[in-house]
Amino acid sequence: MIIGVPKEIKNNENRVALTPAGAQEFIKRGHTVYVQSKAGEGSGFSDEEYAGAGARILPTAVEIFNIGEMIMKVKEPIEQEYGLIKKDQLVFTYFHFASYEPLAHAMIKTGSVCLAYETVERVDGSLPLLVPMSEVAGRMSIQEGAKYLEKPLKGRGILLGGVPGVMPAKVLILGGGVVGTNAAKMAAGMGADVIIADVNINRLRYLDDVMPKNVRTLVSNDYALRELVKTSDLIIGGVLIPGAKAPKLITRDMLKTMRPGTVLVDVAVDQGGCIETCKPTTHENPTFIIDDVVHYCVANMPGAVPYTSTLALTNATLPYALKLATQGWKKACSENSDLKKGLNVITGKVVYKAVADAFGLPYVDVKEFLN
Repeated sequence: MIIGVPKEIKNNENRVALTPAGAQEFIKRGHTVYVQSKAGEGSGFSDEEYAGAGARILPTAVEIFNIGEMIMKVKEPIEQEYGLIKKDQLVFTYFHFASYEPLAHAMIKTGSVCLAYETVERVDGSLPLLVPMSEVAGRMSIQEGAKYLEKPLKGRGILLGGVPGVMPAKVLILGGGVVGTNAAKMAAGMGADVIIADVNINRLRYLDDVMPKNVRTLVSNDYALRELVKTSDLIIGGVLIPGAKAPKLITRDMLKTMRPGTVLVDVAVDQGGCIETCKPTTHENPTFIIDDVVHYCVANMPGAVPYTSTLALTNATLPYALKLATQGWKKACSENSDLKKGLNVITGKVVYKAVADAFGLPYVDVKEFLN
């Protein structure tokens, strides 16, 4: 199969979908890899490294999309890329369709096969291609939150871990999944007073066992959250429903009850966000303020640490990408239930129910394409 790796063009997106080592694995198996010139530069990988691994370098995205049978990306295609995607072409990337209707309609129109990293799902319900970026984003959420609590950045002027004789900051984490767990580890390590809120009591029992003593757990409900936001200094939104919009747990009216300079970090913003007042921002302009509350809502947080993120992403995606390249998407998805759940749009038809439901689009069972 011919694999095409274009340069990411979303604002401050420095990741690349494939490392030179990953490209070499394809080539060892008889596939051909084309990489757009400078695609890996932001992550610290030069054209020479890709060429040394056996990949071929092309100067433009147009050429990559023209030749690639499978396009591997990091972020969803943006408007200037829509017209480059061809009928029946396999596009393997993060799509997050449920958060942006124009993207869904654009991909339907292309007639391509859209396989979304974020909905590839194991039998146990885990999301293997979302996990590495959720780990990065969860840890970064505390790093960024701590920074924006500083007074010059309009925060409360509070040090996350405090100092002897001074109480630490209070951190509320919404969701005890991969994002929430990694956020809690970082916040706890910095000495903060941490609460993880989740609706899954079994998950909370597990977290209660493994987390240090400065992390407490709470069954999440509207009443409890309304009380907690009044005294929280940093609130992390880490709730995800696979393939669907995130629920709004922090509502507009709650902001009035928060202390000025409270910081909100909505890691779920690329799936619609779990904080009602959040809208996607960029690394260039990461924050905005409503009711004296600082909102950090960067939709591609791991893009700020691209070397780490690219290695982690390739580690996770490569085994699946090799199956797709070797077997073709139909056979690979028929034989691998993880990959089958990653299919969202096939040649103009929506085959992932949560996406169809989000926009009232007709839903077609994926089995119709795999039999």
